[in-house]
Amino acid sequence: MTSAETSTLSEATTPSRGIRNPVLAGFHPDPSILRVGNDYYIATSTFEWYPGVRVHHSTNLVDWTPLGGALDDKRLLDLTGTGDSNGVWAPNLSYAHGEFHLLYSDVATFAGGYWDPQNFLVTGPGPTGPWSDPVVLHGRGFDASLFHDDDGTTWMLSMVADWRPGRNRFGGISIQQYDRATRKLVGPEHMIFTGTAAGVTEAPNLYRKDGWYYLVTAEGGTSWEHQVTVARSGHVLGPYLADPAGPLLTSAGDPSLTLQKAGHGSLVETPDGQWYLAHLVGRPYTPRGRCVLGRESAIQEVTWTDEGWPRIADGLPADIVPAPIGVKVPAEAPVSSEHLEDDDFAAPRLGVNWSTLRRPATPDWVSLSERPSHLRIHGGRSPMGRHQPSLVARRVVATDGEFEATMEFTPRNYRQLAGITAYYNTRNWYFLHLTADDDGTPILDLLTCDSGQVTVVPGVRTPAPLTPVRLRLRFAGPSLSFSYAFNSATETAEWHNAGPSLDATNLSDEYAAQVINGEPAAWGFTGAFAGLWVQDLGREGAYADFDRASYRATT
Repeated sequence: MTSAETSTLSEATTPSRGIRNPVLAGFHPDPSILRVGNDYYIATSTFEWYPGVRVHHSTNLVDWTPLGGALDDKRLLDLTGTGDSNGVWAPNLSYAHGEFHLLYSDVATFAGGYWDPQNFLVTGPGPTGPWSDPVVLHGRGFDASLFHDDDGTTWMLSMVADWRPGRNRFGGISIQQYDRATRKLVGPEHMIFTGTAAGVTEAPNLYRKDGWYYLVTAEGGTSWEHQVTVARSGHVLGPYLADPAGPLLTSAGDPSLTLQKAGHGSLVETPDGQWYLAHLVGRPYTPRGRCVLGRESAIQEVTWTDEGWPRIADGLPADIVPAPIGVKVPAEAPVSSEHLEDDDFAAPRLGVNWSTLRRPATPDWVSLSERPSHLRIHGGRSPMGRHQPSLVARRVVATDGEFEATMEFTPRNYRQLAGITAYYNTRNWYFLHLTADDDGTPILDLLTCDSGQVTVVPGVRTPAPLTPVRLRLRFAGPSLSFSYAFNSATETAEWHNAGPSLDATNLSDEYAAQVINGEPAAWGFTGAFAGLWVQDLGREGAYADFDRASYRATT
């Protein structure tokens, strides 16, 4: 069947505004898509950030609203000490028997062939809970998912990790029955698919259609050779035969495509019987260059051949895709709060676009009530540590944009710092901050951390008043700049540059990743953040008050 024959069922009736990819911009990888009635949900990975598992909602597959994170306390997820790009990998959101099921892997390491993944399952009445206490199902692999069969049985799938030197670390896809009554796995484990020559077989999702079981996996690794592979069987336990036509989707071999790294997909069927694939993508700033925005989520339309195989037009990720038949799509796209938001901190809790690093936003360090209409952040530990940081941040979702905050802070010594940051991980960040000099004079300064090396940016250090200050950072493609204003009470504040233009591409997966002798010494699976950071290195009670913070994406 030609690409024209498989192109789309909905071209004749689609609204003028279709699905524009990526549908979830910025750090939103590993999408698990689900439809319940007329509502669609996408759950994405969050790694070392709280709340764990970010969820979005849509009624048309075109416009998506953030619902925030699903796992917002340590009862559900404990990220204390979690390494960079560890934590929550590839969640799976499903619905069966009147409740939502959220299955998520908490990965502890990726060193030396070990991952130490623990797969937790919670259930609840809604896509963000409230959730039951989690149960650990197994730790033999990550990227786990649930399949609810038509006969009422439920099955758990995952990749199988093989730590043994000289073995294939991605040993294949296994399946085992899950008993809902006892909340345990029962019966034997079955290895059902060992992958194709592309290798790195992971991220299994299972679907049933027209008497076939379709196994959708990711292969080729999560970078430029990423792909979506489909295999099928007449029995849930296999054997599974890979589609002889090759991958359902990949951008490998074509650096001219806007959407690179296409892979890690999950399928959804509309009420009218159309099918779509949600999948991971990256948008490098140069061909096969750095992806500051991290790994994002996109959607493609899927058709089916007469032989019963799914197809995406040309097998390539498209920038614009027709919307489903019969859905209501407004003529103009609504502006997402992820792209434009001004937070005056008047709400009783942090908004859905804020995330915190390695610990949930609990009252012992984050308060919206101690000083009304302000966010008070009590200082945390050092930027290199992985315990009790005090960082409240939001995803950067566009190549160009600015983040601004108004802050009051009274530092007593050099161990107390507060300000704004452009952040990737513990080893790569920029930090415009107030602190105190040796004689107690408040000063403004700029730090940069490049692959773990912390330096002071020359020419920024300046005395600072204790009245509210305004701090701003701007992303302009590969460039990043900071500025400040001390006369912040006026709308015509006089802004001053804080140092030279900096390299924004240091805040990327590609820059963060380091491989030594074939083993990952550091990895990069997240994306750039802009945020509010307070450090109290001497544990002396330092805190900062933020009157407002805004983010405006301009492209």
